Amino acid sequence: MSIHIVLVSPKIPSNTGSIIRLCANTGAQLHLVEPLGFDLEDKKMRRAGLDYHEYAQIKVHKHWQEAKQSLLDAHCQHIVALTTKLSQPFYSFDFTQLSSHYHSTEPCEHVNDSDKDTRQTSNTDGLDEVLNVASNIAPNVALVFGSETAGLAEDIREDIGADNWLRLPMLPESRSLNLANSVAICLYEVWRQQGFLGDQGQSIGYEELTPYDPK
Repeated sequence: MSIHIVLVSPKIPSNTGSIIRLCANTGAQLHLVEPLGFDLEDKKMRRAGLDYHEYAQIKVHKHWQEAKQSLLDAHCQHIVALTTKLSQPFYSFDFTQLSSHYHSTEPCEHVNDSDKDTRQTSNTDGLDEVLNVASNIAPNVALVFGSETAGLAEDIREDIGADNWLRLPMLPESRSLNLANSVAICLYEVWRQQGFLGDQGQSIGYEELTPYDPK
């Protein structure tokens, strides 16, 4: 299982720095789609990411189509767009189920016939069995976010498809959430649904922290 975070034309370096740290701590792959609103060596971005930059998996793409091809090559079974435009609630989306909406020419590396049979009989089982099925199937997921100032472009939303437009709940008079906060909320919900694969119940904490010196 892999989770991919795609930022299309992010503008604020500290947001991207925070997301780099988030991806490093969860094992998610980060994709940045140009044009970016900052240089990748920006001090604010690196300060927000602390010393996690070297541990994060980051790819930079010239445009959306290049990023999309990278996701397909990574066998992403779900590619969803986070947008407030006529979208369904994020928490109603089941990231443990396989999808044929996006696919590559090769089958998902984690799926076999026995997994499919198990999945078909697990709908009424308890949470432990659901998480066990998720661990076996492990569909790869990509969450696509637009910029802080303009959101996700219409052509990208259309390419992803309206059935894969998701929104986070918020009050009706609200405009949007902070990008880094949105990514954190969504990433952890996907990881939760898929059983927090890779987590071992502990971390090294601050014992090996090397604070970033912006000078």
